[in-house]
Amino acid sequence: MRDRRLGLAVWIKNVRAAKNLRKFGTIHYVSKRLNYVSMYVDAEKIDETIRVMERLNFVTRVERSHRHEIPIEYNNARPDKAKEFDYRLEKSQLMALTESLTTEPGDKNGQTAVSSIR
Repeated sequence: MRDRRLGLAVWIKNVRAAKNLRKFGTIHYVSKRLNYVSMYVDAEKIDETIRVMERLNFVTRVERSHRHEIPIEYNNARPDKAKEFDYRLEKSQLMALTESLTTEPGDKNGQTAVSSIR
């Protein structure tokens, strides 16, 4: 079973110092323009890790990610009417296309090419 990890945004003074954060967790992304590191840390050790990282001289601040707090299952979610219409229209177009491909061009009875072979 995998350990639970939580995300951190670590704001740094110099991008070259980002390599030093590898010992605290898994680095996901390093922004050169905004000087921050997005990384994942073990959930059990996150408070201790934040305290240690804030004491480093190249770290300006550390922020926790709140992504794990966002619900991913929604109750009473209504389907989008426009999407349903598009799906029905697309399905009818596909059915018409398959119907036209399975009938022979000269066949007026509407029998399929497969059934006329048998």
